[in-house]
This record gives sequence, structure tokens and C-alpha cells, in this order.
Amino acid sequence: MAKSLLNATSLSARTKLLHQVGVSLYNTSHGFYEEEVKKTLQQFPGGSIDLQKEDNGIGILTLNNPSKMNAFSGVMMLQLLEKVIELENWTEGKGLIVRGAKNTFSSGSDLNAVKALATQQDGVALSMFMQNTLTRFMRLPLISVALIQGRALGGGAEFTTACDFRLMTPESEIRFVHKEMGIIPSWGGASRLVEIIGSRQALKVLSGALKLNSEKALNIGMVEEVLQSSDETKSLEEAQEWLMQFVNGPPEVIRALKKSVCSGRELYLEEALQNERDLLGTVWGGPANLEAIARKGKFNK
Repeated sequence: MAKSLLNATSLSARTKLLHQVGVSLYNTSHGFYEEEVKKTLQQFPGGSIDLQKEDNGIGILTLNNPSKMNAFSGVMMLQLLEKVIELENWTEGKGLIVRGAKNTFSSGSDLNAVKALATQQDGVALSMFMQNTLTRFMRLPLISVALIQGRALGGGAEFTTACDFRLMTPESEIRFVHKEMGIIPSWGGASRLVEIIGSRQALKVLSGALKLNSEKALNIGMVEEVLQSSDETKSLEEAQEWLMQFVNGPPEVIRALKKSVCSGRELYLEEALQNERDLLGTVWGGPANLEAIARKGKFNK
């Protein structure tokens, strides 16, 4: 019956876009030429984006450029896209922790690249590239959490907003410093911040370039919790334990839940409801569903 229902109603163009893996916001019709941007970014080496996929379905994505407070070089931006593509194809994945190496999250963009990409055209092209990447990151069927150790500044602060949740260590700080650089967030951070803390608080945070310590960030709803430890290893263990409560279950169910929430956020209500119905068709009568019914039936006898 489920399959017949799935075929009964065609998906809207917006819903199809959300379903398709690898689809980005911008393409040549918007004046965005990805291969040209990639060639430009390749000229700015340094650091790496490291991905570790655990057997429990949790991945750990590490921003690794400690000599520059894990600032994003051009090559790191390219590698981030590569890791997102890898995660899009990780069917066993359920959750993801994003962190920075050496107890610091990220200071944003590497200034060497920023200075070289000085024209308006360069800035807009870079904005489209990173918005494409982080939007695909947000749509991953993985429950993601940013582990904010040390400082998350500028583009680093923007990256935290692309995660589903944020955790801070006691001595960490989030700060959108864009105004002090004479610009505004360009990786989608302003739009996502409004969704997280509301327009009034977002305006204060952005226009004031406010320093959000763990207490302030918790009070305005920017983060879910402040962890007990600031130690790099211990805080990662705490973050893994925190995330496990949300990814404990079959991958196909966790992934369907994340997809349904994404559709509720991005689609009109009618489209989101249809998408939720279709996602149900992928798990109803599946192994996890049948096992749960059998298990409950035993207790009801």
C-alpha cells in the first residue's frame, strides 16, 4: 500500500531538490562557475579537513590548521566539500561531530586567501561556493553537533550554525566578527542564526560583534549545553556521549527523521507533509519497525 501511495502524488520541484544528493544552491544560471572557483582556491594551501568514521555511526570532522587557529585555507574549503560528498554517501552514518584541532574551533577564513580575493566578484563567488557546501552539509541525513572548544570566529562561527546542535566548553567563545572586517556573514551564517536565536537576538549578536562566552550563548539559545571539561579529549568524549542519546537506533530511522526535519524547515507545509509521508514509506514495515512491533507484542501478552 505504501508504494502505491508514493506513486499517487508527484513530488514538487522543491521537494525533489531536497531529495537529490549533490544538488547545490547555485550553478551557471546564477553566474557561478564552480570549477573556476576550485582552481582559484587550490592556489591557497595549508591545513586539512580530516574525517573519521566510527563503527557506531558517528563521524568526527576535524578542522585541522592549528598554526592559524584552524582558519580555512582555500584547500581546506575544497576538502570540506569533498568530505561533505563522502558523508552524503555514508549510508551507515547517523551522527557527526565537528571540532577544531588543538582545542580551538576555527578563526574563519585564512587572511592570505582573503587578501588575494579582494574584488567584489571574488567575494561573491566564494560566498556562493561556501553557501553551496554548507547547505549540502545541513541537508546531510546525519544529526550534527559542533563541539566548540576555544574560539569560533567569523566563518568559524558561521560553520557552527550549519550544525543541528552546538556544545561549548566552559572557556570557549563564539563571535561573529564580520562587522569589524567591514563585511557581513557570507557563508549563510546570518540567515541560519536568525533561525536559531530569532531576528532580534541575531541583530544584536551581528551588529554588536558580541563575544558570546558559554554562559551568554546558553542563555540566548545559541548552544544546547556547556560541557564539564575544557580538555580536548574529555570534551570530545562528552560530546560523543551527548550525541549518542539522539542517534541510538537503526541508521535508516535516524536518517529518515533528520530528512523529515529538513523538509519541515525548508519546504512549504503541504510539501513537507507529503515528504514526511513518503519518508514514512521507507521505514514502515521495515526491519526496525517489524522488530519493534514483535518486541512490544511480547510485553502485551
